[in-house]
Formats: sequence, structure tokens, C-alpha cells
Amino acid sequence: MKSVELWVVNYLLNSLWMVPLVFSFTWLSVGAMKEAGPKMEHHVWVSALLLEVVLPACRFHVVGVWAAVRQILNGSGTTSGGAAHLGMITSASPGYGAFSLPTGMTAALVVAYGCGLLYFAVRLGWGLWTTRSMQREAQELWLEDATEQRWERCCGAFGFDRNEVRVASSPRIDGPVMVGIRRGLLLLPPGFLNRVEKSDLCAVMAHECAHMRRNDFLKNILYNVIALPVSYHPLLRRTLSRVAETREMICDAMAAEAIAGRESYARSLLRLASLMVERTPARTLHAIGIFDANSFERRVMSLTKNPIAVGRARRLAMVAVCVMVGAVTCGSALALRMEVGTRDAASADSVNATKNHVTTMPVLISSKQPEYPKLPKADRINGKCLLALTVDQDGVPQDVHVVKSLRPEYDQKAVEAVEQYRFRPALQDGQPIEKQLHIEVDFRVF
Repeated sequence: MKSVELWVVNYLLNSLWMVPLVFSFTWLSVGAMKEAGPKMEHHVWVSALLLEVVLPACRFHVVGVWAAVRQILNGSGTTSGGAAHLGMITSASPGYGAFSLPTGMTAALVVAYGCGLLYFAVRLGWGLWTTRSMQREAQELWLEDATEQRWERCCGAFGFDRNEVRVASSPRIDGPVMVGIRRGLLLLPPGFLNRVEKSDLCAVMAHECAHMRRNDFLKNILYNVIALPVSYHPLLRRTLSRVAETREMICDAMAAEAIAGRESYARSLLRLASLMVERTPARTLHAIGIFDANSFERRVMSLTKNPIAVGRARRLAMVAVCVMVGAVTCGSALALRMEVGTRDAASADSVNATKNHVTTMPVLISSKQPEYPKLPKADRINGKCLLALTVDQDGVPQDVHVVKSLRPEYDQKAVEAVEQYRFRPALQDGQPIEKQLHIEVDFRVF
């Protein structure tokens, strides 16, 4: 349980600063590639969303990849692992290399994070349930012949059969929205068909058909599920809003191409917005609407300006820049990753002394000397790495991990050796108990 608590606290701590780091790098890269269009920008923001969630959980050492490459390239100059002196110091509390928290505070953080995660999960579930109940209660609309023909043409332009998509009315919404995964459903507010001009209705239909063609309803659910671990972070929500904004711009371009063109479609957007100026658009969590993203001005400007043709070479250069920025972001985040330990030994010892309990430390009864990494002579170094572990009631090391890194290849050799250690377990009142230890491995070259 201790290892789970530490993992959660480390994830929470690193997400606090890794999310702003990823967001900042993404914002810079997007600013350099606006000419590529909203589709590429959308892919970049989706990638940023995934990195913001995944990076805090990663403990992969990027430096180790470069060291491995250098070792392969210089394979003829490698040496065996006998040229090292290894010392080992065992302690019950970390002397350096990570900042530690009292066990009670660690547990409190885990509980608080769990409560927050539960809140966002319940809110997500409530949104899904509300959307589903809205689908069930919606009243299917019978369209006039002219409107039905427009709808059929719109569906045909996006490769749908008219029977695959339904049109219905719901009093729960204030603007057109699309829901559904296997079968699309276009929902309109009551009386909407009587208030809107026919050309503007075509714009609405085309926009929502674009969402259906892209399967945005399902994608929106997946993005919200993926984002749950970091939902507490305000910049994560900004990332989701950027994903929604670029999604709407893509659908605007698809809808404008399917009907009367960009300028005509932009005028339809303006007229539709004027119909809703005194009404707040529906904010149903999982219904994809034409006015969902808070970026109306940018969408209109994107439609009215002439699109810039970007050649293949330039587009590849932009992709290369994005990949490079992503690699720098990941490398920076992993290199600066922070580790938290628990600090409960001193307090536990004082409590034991107060209550007259007798506690003994684990005793090492079997060990394995770590191997010195097989590296070129020029790459060998002196130094120490600090490992943390828990000795269970059978005297077997559990959750061996690096607290202070020397270099990835050295850390790995130290972990491999310590995992094979065996101890006489710690005792409290004569009964075996789990005990946390920190082991320092000192690599020295003769």
C-alpha cells in the first residue's frame, strides 16, 4: 500500500509542473505552424493532452537511450564490469536525493486526490447519463419536403445514408447539437426550424454532419476519460478547450466546402449567433454543438481569410519542428522529474519508545555485488546512487526504485543487484513487519 501511495503522490506532484511545461511548449509550437491549418493544430493539441496525462507517470530516463547508443557505436572500446569498487550504506531514512513527507501527509494527499478524481468521474458519468436520457426523450421531427431534400443532400455530401441519421427536438438545449456513436442524432431546440433561414439551416446541418463524419461525439468522451487523472489542473482544461476549438474550425472548413463556400458559411454563422445572443448555448457535457467552443471570433476570421497553400516540404518541416519540440518537452520533464519519499522512521521509533515496544531493523543475510556497467573507458565515472525499497515480512525487497540517480546505466545495475538481496525481516515485539530502507551504492573506478 505504501508503494501505491508514493506512486500517487509522485504522479500528483509531477503533474503540477509538467502540465504547464507541456502546455507552454505546445503553445509555442502551435504559434509557429498556424499556416498549416486547424487540422495539424488539432493533432498537436491532442498530442499535448496525452502527454499531460502520461508524462507524470513516466520514470523512463532519456539519458539512458543516448548512453546505450554510444555504447553500441563504441562497442569495440567497452570494458568488463570488474573495474569498480562498490560500497553500500543501509539506512532507515533518506539522507538526501529526494524530499520526504510524513506518512500522514502522504495518506492525506492520496485521499484528497482520490476524492477529486471521484468527483470528476461522477461528473463525467452524470454528463453521459444526462446526454443519454436527452436522447431517449427527444421527439423525432418530420421535415417539410424542401427541408428533407436539403437534409438528404447534406447527408449525401458527407457519405451518409438519410436513414443513418435522425433529426429530433429536445427542450433541454438552446442550440443545435449532435449526439450518438453508431447512429447519429441531430437535436434542435423547439421551434428552431421556424426561426432560422433555410440557408442557415443548411450550415447547421453541414456542420453537424461534419462532426458525425469525424465521430467527434465518441472522441470527446474518450478525451474526457483520458484527462480524468489530471482533471484538477486548470491548464488541462485549457488544453481540452483548445482541442474543442480546433475541432470546430475543422468542421467549419468541412461544412463550408460541402455547401455554398467559406464566405456564405461565415455569414450563416453570424446570423445563427444573432439568434442566440440572448440565450446561452447548451453546455451539455457530451453533446457536440455548433457553438460549443468559446472561439467564435477566431472561427469567423479563419473562414473569411484566404487559406494559405503549404507545400509538402514546408509541411514536413513543420512536423519535424513539432516532433523536436515534443522530444525536448519530454526530455526536460523526465530529466527534472521529482521523487517523494516518506519520513516515518523517526516518528515511529519515538512512538515505539513511548509505548515500550521493541523494534529491530532488517539484517542483510544475503547480497549480490552490483556489476560495473560495460561502458567505454572515457564514459566511466565515480559516484553514488541512492535506492529506496521496502523489506517485507519474508525479508524480500519490494518496490526497489531510484531516489537519487547517478546515471541510468549505473542505476539499473544497482537495482538489479539489490532486488536479489535477502534480509532477516524487521521485528516488532518479536513479530515480522515491513520496513522501508534506503541503500546507497558507491561506484568507484580504480
